[in-house]
Amino acid sequence: MDDPGWHARRRAEKEQDYHHHLYHTPQGQYYPVAHVDPMPEYSIGGAYAAPLSPRPPVPPPKHPPQLPPRPQPAVDAGQLAHMTPVERSHVFKVAHMDPPLQFMCGPLLKYDTVVNNVWYGAALIVTADSGSIYEPFPSLTYEWDPDQPPSYLIQPQWTASDGSTQSASTYELGPHPADPHSTVAPALSAQASVTSWAWQGVNNGGLDGKPRGINARSRIVKGQEIYAYAGQSGSFTFWRFHLEIPLSDNELEVTYYINFGQRMRFFIPGKQQSMRCAAHSCNGFSAGVNPDDFRGPGFKSGYDPLWIDLLTKHAEKPFHVMIGGGDQIYCDRLINEPEMQDWVKLKPDERKTYPLTDQISKAIDRFLFHHYCQHFRSGAFARANCSIPMLNMCDLIDGFGSYPDDMQRAPVFQRIGSRGYFFFLLFQCLINVEIDGVDDRPGQHFYKSLIIGGLGPYVRLNSHSFLSYLGPYCQILLLDCRAERRKDQVCSQQQYQKVFERLRRMPERVEHLIVQLGIPIAYPRMVFLEAALESKFNPLIALGKSGSLGLSGFVNRFNADAELLDDLNDHWTARSHKRERNWLVEQLQQIARMQRLRVSFLSGDVHCAAVGVFKTLRHKHKADVEIVNDFRYMVNVVTSAIVNTPPPVGVLTMVSSLATKTHKTMHHANTDETMVPLFTNGTSGSTRKQKYIMGKRNWCQIEWDPCNGELVFDLRVEKEKGLGDTVSYPVRVVPPGWSRGQ
Repeated sequence: MDDPGWHARRRAEKEQDYHHHLYHTPQGQYYPVAHVDPMPEYSIGGAYAAPLSPRPPVPPPKHPPQLPPRPQPAVDAGQLAHMTPVERSHVFKVAHMDPPLQFMCGPLLKYDTVVNNVWYGAALIVTADSGSIYEPFPSLTYEWDPDQPPSYLIQPQWTASDGSTQSASTYELGPHPADPHSTVAPALSAQASVTSWAWQGVNNGGLDGKPRGINARSRIVKGQEIYAYAGQSGSFTFWRFHLEIPLSDNELEVTYYINFGQRMRFFIPGKQQSMRCAAHSCNGFSAGVNPDDFRGPGFKSGYDPLWIDLLTKHAEKPFHVMIGGGDQIYCDRLINEPEMQDWVKLKPDERKTYPLTDQISKAIDRFLFHHYCQHFRSGAFARANCSIPMLNMCDLIDGFGSYPDDMQRAPVFQRIGSRGYFFFLLFQCLINVEIDGVDDRPGQHFYKSLIIGGLGPYVRLNSHSFLSYLGPYCQILLLDCRAERRKDQVCSQQQYQKVFERLRRMPERVEHLIVQLGIPIAYPRMVFLEAALESKFNPLIALGKSGSLGLSGFVNRFNADAELLDDLNDHWTARSHKRERNWLVEQLQQIARMQRLRVSFLSGDVHCAAVGVFKTLRHKHKADVEIVNDFRYMVNVVTSAIVNTPPPVGVLTMVSSLATKTHKTMHHANTDETMVPLFTNGTSGSTRKQKYIMGKRNWCQIEWDPCNGELVFDLRVEKEKGLGDTVSYPVRVVPPGWSRGQ
């Protein structure tokens, strides 16, 4: 009974039973599981979006958290009493859009790249047509002043009634709908932090909202309609705004607003400055997990603690880009939709030939649209994605592409994959292939960083990888490992060829290349478990299929294979992907050697923190190659999960025991692989036996060190579950010390 997986399975079974007994409406329609209403204007970019409805009952936590005393607002009653009425009105003023728009989601910020010292990106909003006025089309205004330092570098001041100058802290998140410690009513908190009223003339160009300074710039961009979704609840329009900002000598703070509404902001680096990055993955809970179990004192949801920690770091020293390493949203609950139940109840072989009905097609789109709107507009995550431009890589439902070919080609299953990938591109990359096309030649596509590969065998859309600038000495490759995936393939040769061609054209002064892979490439393999789960003689699978002994959760709900098997088949270290994995590592080694690049991998997926490493194999009677001169030295930083629950203790123990195992699979390429004993101490400071794997929620802060050229990956691990405080575990990656082409 102390197995956490047992409790999750029981909760998932209750939730599944709930959805199986939903009733039809009198008109013969279904009650959708995922449905959200438009947002009130004050909740844009925050936590007060309408919840999903209807919703299955979730048991309350056994020990409800006790909320601590809330901090006092930055502007107290005494200060307000000494202000003029005009000043008080500005403190609590709420900006309203003109003409009005009724938001379903957004704004979402997307970073593209930097070309010739010009920053390129985009913003997206989704609006309800019934409550919006589109004459004229929605517009986004963005402003910056290259002569003004960013607000986080300024210690704000205000004048007291006695004439003395008082200081206020700039390191508070300030009132905001997504801030659980906010003391300001939601209707008031839509405005930027109350603490900023007296110095908006410095940072945002004055209380009248107009930029100041002879070099201040302001641009207005009209929205481009890139998609329209129509369903039972109405029609909704996706508007994309193109952003283009020349880099300055110094870091810039960019203020933006839509239809003259609420002001928001983001930051871009100076010309010679590298970007500060925040990386995350697995931003959701698996089925059966109670989010309240991860909600500490003062938080509205178990989703928020580590996002608040990330936002706190962002307030102190803003991030320029937020890297989503997979599972930015969990869509597995799609199969709870009532129209899916006839398909779900079938035996696996029967599902393969089940026809795709119009009802199922509409249900899949309805779920994805409403689920995305709800997830991307809620909580502290919403605050992050409207203030830190995103770079996201794809992940669909758990293990998609790694199931047997006949299951992947089943009409319903293939529809799930194709529409899942379509909505990933739409919400996370701000791309609609029908509008933007698949020509990635210079000047032909909306995005300059895009590398378009081959047509996916199951999603029937082309793969979309990105190579983006992170500074003069650093770039990042987000390799699409999902669109082209088969059980025996991760990426096609067409995609690899185009990616390698783009890598070879990087500027010579680039010294660090981060390769974002959704799944770790240097990680303990579990081949013996893979073989056991694939065996038809495995008694646990037989019992799981029959539901005996409460083991129904041991098999997945798509094809009744072992639940872990699709995860294992997904891994680069799986038997079916080992050859491709080794080939990819060797190709990157040669690119690193010839172009004088230090390659580092960034991954997620496994719900724990770890660091693997490739390096030159040490031969007998010879010393190790010095890291600075070793072009084969590549770390794989694994940061997962920022929200989801860690694996059970037994799984962590097993993976840790495999971390020290000698792997000879790349000895033919003179390459060794191992794990870094990073976690010698726990988050409380105590000594740990399991030094290689940390089974706690985490995210990663990435920054280039100008003093020595090192790239620092700082794993931020949750100190105690639900409290939101993190402990630093930094990994420093030295720049290349060999000569180009050596």
